[in-house]
Amino acid sequence: MAEFTMVLPQYGMGMQDGEIVRWLKEAGDRVEEGENMVEVEAAKTTVEVPAPVSGTLLRIIAQPGDTVDVREAIAIIETG
Repeated sequence: MAEFTMVLPQYGMGMQDGEIVRWLKEAGDRVEEGENMVEVEAAKTTVEVPAPVSGTLLRIIAQPGDTVDVREAIAIIETG
């Protein structure tokens, strides 16, 4: 088993950060690559961020209401 750090992706060149709106999954949930996991508001639009890998969501780092920088860790997924 390996741990994968999920980071906030950059959607567009001007995006510097995003606010976590709500998690669609909870710690302990199984996630599949490409499955939407979290809603993020950035540049006045809300986007759903998919799981970058399949596995189990071990820990949510960024909570709803948190503003995080692009490429900052938002969750840990256990793969394998």
